[in-house]
Amino acid sequence: MKYKLFMSDFDGTLKCPTADAVSKKNLQAIARYRAAGGTFVVCTGRMLSSILPVLRGLGISEGLVSAYQGATIADIATGKLLKDGAFEFDDALKTVRLFESLNQHVHVYTVDALYCNRDDEWLKGYEKVCGVKGTIRENLTCFIEETKLRVVKVLAIIDPADGETLRQKLTGLLGEKHYVTFSSPFMLEVTPACNTKGTAVKFLSDYYGVDFSEIAAIGDQLNDLPMLEVAGGKYTVADGDDRLKGFARVMPRCDEDAVAAAIEEILADK
Repeated sequence: MKYKLFMSDFDGTLKCPTADAVSKKNLQAIARYRAAGGTFVVCTGRMLSSILPVLRGLGISEGLVSAYQGATIADIATGKLLKDGAFEFDDALKTVRLFESLNQHVHVYTVDALYCNRDDEWLKGYEKVCGVKGTIRENLTCFIEETKLRVVKVLAIIDPADGETLRQKLTGLLGEKHYVTFSSPFMLEVTPACNTKGTAVKFLSDYYGVDFSEIAAIGDQLNDLPMLEVAGGKYTVADGDDRLKGFARVMPRCDEDAVAAAIEEILADK
């Protein structure tokens, strides 16, 4: 099999935002791929505490999962961390202070907790989708300073109309140590530049002993770009961000089982 490792984003790629669960067709394709000797890994921006119970509920109870845009990689069965990345303290503080100065709805993540500065409908929707609960701290900058919080990721809920302008502004202000990207049109995320989905590919390549050319990946948003840039097989969904379509093979829409289509193509090209 040409691609021994297949990495998939979760929301908007493996699972459709409008669906209650991952489709049966996608799950069957994953099972066939694994039965053929392939290794399947979900690589998501979600919290580890959000994605682990979901995967176990789908019957994916062994192997690894990558969370927080690649900052965290864990064993699904035990939850043991194999990779545990985070911001340097001053960099986290700088990021959160900047978001708050721009009057944004901000999420701050540790490896196992979520802190938010606003208790609103956006937060309620996020909590429902991800199955997590945020703790409100109106001044997150002060909270981080006082607690010396170890921050893994920072996210802001934004107006999509302002998204690209804001992304470029933050990229310039935060500098090369930070990676600023979208996980959806209304979610602007910041991680250390050393913790992206691209670095997750590199970690898994070393862990499983497979070359980049033997790894395939599929995603739908800009945060998936580093993963697709590194992987040998590059796939995206038809309803994803257009910036991924210039160099990735376009599969059907997410709600048309894009992951299954990519896997079936890989299995057919043994």
